[in-house]
Amino acid sequence: MTTPAVAYPDRSVVSCHDCGALYRRIDPGVAAKAKCPRCGALLYYSKPNSIDRSLNLHLAALIFLVLANIFPFMTFKLEGREQESTLISGVIDFYNQGLWPLAALVLLATVLIPFVKIVSTIYVLAMVQYGRTTRRLATIFRYIEVMHPWAMMEVYLLGVLVAIVKLSDMATIEFGTALWCFVILIILLAAGESALDPGEVWDRLDRRRADKGTGPAQAPPDRRVRPFGCHSCGLVTYLDRTAEASHPHCERCGGTLHWRKTNSLARSWALVITGFILYIPANLYPIMTVISFGKGAPDTIMSGVIHLIEAEMWPLALLVFFASVTVPVMKLLGMSYLLISVQRGSHWRPRDRTLLYRIVEAVGRWSMIDIFMISILVALVKLGSIATIEPGVGATSFAAVVVITMIAAMTFDPRLIWDAMEERTDGGAAR
Repeated sequence: MTTPAVAYPDRSVVSCHDCGALYRRIDPGVAAKAKCPRCGALLYYSKPNSIDRSLNLHLAALIFLVLANIFPFMTFKLEGREQESTLISGVIDFYNQGLWPLAALVLLATVLIPFVKIVSTIYVLAMVQYGRTTRRLATIFRYIEVMHPWAMMEVYLLGVLVAIVKLSDMATIEFGTALWCFVILIILLAAGESALDPGEVWDRLDRRRADKGTGPAQAPPDRRVRPFGCHSCGLVTYLDRTAEASHPHCERCGGTLHWRKTNSLARSWALVITGFILYIPANLYPIMTVISFGKGAPDTIMSGVIHLIEAEMWPLALLVFFASVTVPVMKLLGMSYLLISVQRGSHWRPRDRTLLYRIVEAVGRWSMIDIFMISILVALVKLGSIATIEPGVGATSFAAVVVITMIAAMTFDPRLIWDAMEERTDGGAAR
């Protein structure tokens, strides 16, 4: 019969998200940041009037999100005919052509997830502002962080720019009210997220937090107990080494605690290998076909870059090449290198490898530019035999590569990079 593990939350300690190092929490001062000396990751920061400013900015963003979905987005004019589109027109056209996975992905990334994220943030911040804190609010705030990388409105805006360049020689493009609302929405959201101090929100939600300095820091040393840093809210909890098998939960946010992400290497390898396989059809098959006056010309990712170069749009050509060609390849190669180095127990430059992981995790979503561009073009250019753009088979494969590489980066645990260093240090001390 196993005795249940006793949890000791320690709110005076902070665990680095990337390397797992523990530090005593101190007040960094107004508008200051605390960084991990070992790997350089941001531990926490302080911002004045954080909740009130972020709440107001998110309320304004919600208004512009509604407006961006009501009014016309863009209008395509050619040979006396015109085609008007809205923000979700591309989603509808993808679905009508049987490409429901692409339709679902674009709808989630540009409308549903941003809407749920904004509304949830407003709800949590409003309740916290008025002193009404519950465990449910902590759970909602935890999921807001999970949704963040999947809300890709700024990536969609770059897709709009690429689509405009591609159509500039073909026809006249008029910007609708929704497009300007969309631009303002992105600015407001960026300002709102920048103004928010998540640590202040967690402190207010944690109604049961203990006095500073209590907990396992003063408890008798026990080799069977080790710190579990919550990946959602950052709370450090000391548990018995065997407690992970019982799937313990964080006292503050309810997230599952783990010493290291379960089967991190195996799952990451499976996703990376799948990404390599799907990257081949994504580049060989056309991602769209442009039909003008009865004649069609299929476009692959690279041919699209070449067309931008021929139009002397060098900045956009470099942007598309970087986001759609370089980034997916570098993500797959970067993840492969990290996985191999961890499996071999490499001690080489762990700080630089951790930085590589942060870059891989951050840039992956920008590869969605091509998918968003296609959704815009398909919705705008549908004038029958005069001009039509149809999505290609390669678009689905490429979207799958982007999603899979993003999940692979999320599945990888960067703390594994530093475990080999700690084992070497412990071994040397033992000798």
